[in-house]
Amino acid sequence: MFSSAGRENARVAALDQISWVVVGYAVLIALVAAYSAYRWRERPPWLDSMAWMLEALLALRAVAGLGVLLSGTKPDDYATHVGYLLSSVCVMPLALRSVQDDTGPWSLGVIGVAAIAVAAISVRMVMTL
Repeated sequence: MFSSAGRENARVAALDQISWVVVGYAVLIALVAAYSAYRWRERPPWLDSMAWMLEALLALRAVAGLGVLLSGTKPDDYATHVGYLLSSVCVMPLALRSVQDDTGPWSLGVIGVAAIAVAAISVRMVMTL
């Protein structure tokens, strides 16, 4: 399940690898957000930077995903796969914008939940291709 060795297409295998890196980094952000809520009770400024780096990874994966689709690879459900690509790019900026002026523990919860949502979308995206 976690291996892309069985993929016959190198482009799809590369997309799977990017997706698993996204999942790991999103889980790391969620854990850091939970620890920050427990330890400091406010959002550290570097957590925003980590979340924007996750967004950069998501944008890279979206471009790679569109490249895979344009190369002729057909996912199981085309609309669902494209929806996962688009929604994964939109979730983190919306979460960061909604807590832009708030540095309290609730803002950490918003960022943590958004990171977990991105991880879940990423796992689903791997399963639909």
